[in-house]
Amino acid sequence: MEQIKGLLIDLDGTLYHGHKMISGADLLIKGLREAGIPFLFVTNNSSRTAANVAAHLCGMGIDAKAEEVCTSSMAAARYIAEESPGAAVAILGEEGLHVACTEAGLRIVTDSPDYVLQGIDRSFNYTSLSQASRWILGGAKFVLTNPDLMLPSDDGIMPGAGTIGAAIEAASGVSPVVIGKPESHLIKFATDLLNIEPEHAVVVGDNMRTDIAAGVNAGCRTVLVFTGLTNAGNLDHYKNITGISPDEICADLTELKTFLGV
Repeated sequence: MEQIKGLLIDLDGTLYHGHKMISGADLLIKGLREAGIPFLFVTNNSSRTAANVAAHLCGMGIDAKAEEVCTSSMAAARYIAEESPGAAVAILGEEGLHVACTEAGLRIVTDSPDYVLQGIDRSFNYTSLSQASRWILGGAKFVLTNPDLMLPSDDGIMPGAGTIGAAIEAASGVSPVVIGKPESHLIKFATDLLNIEPEHAVVVGDNMRTDIAAGVNAGCRTVLVFTGLTNAGNLDHYKNITGISPDEICADLTELKTFLGV
């Protein structure tokens, strides 16, 4: 850990469940601040702005600032802006995606886009599917914020951005560029924000298929915490289906805090 210069910390399942903080999350962040260890909150969630995410964390008692938040929307907007500055982008998504694209200097359009950028979109319908498919078939590039097929909500499980993306891919016959975990784009964007190389970062998360896989794909070290999806009982199953293993495992956030020496 002596060479570690920053932590990339997952949110849902790692620091909280829905609107409830996981025990020790507040003390972990407090300890990182006191130790002077740089970190970012890194999430596949594309619907919220960085300020919204920080407010959500603070509301549960976890000290957070907007500039410490890195979302798949921010990474997707940066990806497009670097590839084609000022590009015309048709958005199928919510506030977080619109704000990220505006801040990245992209032009949000409703016709003839250079890119179709899609995240979670709870207003998605048949007309949206038809338009997106036609734009992509007409030459627009298809970018997907994150591949999550299902999401937890206060009302139960709901379809995620990946489910919408699967419908667009089926209709257009074109596979999207995927930005969020388990792909490496989001993690590399986060390490750029911290101004460190991926090998000097540690990805902390509860999900072997997204958090840990993204860390491995980006060349980071990884710490799995048994606070969410993955636990001691299903770890071998997830190792088998992903073909990867975390560098370290902590049973909870208290153990992680001790491991980090904060």
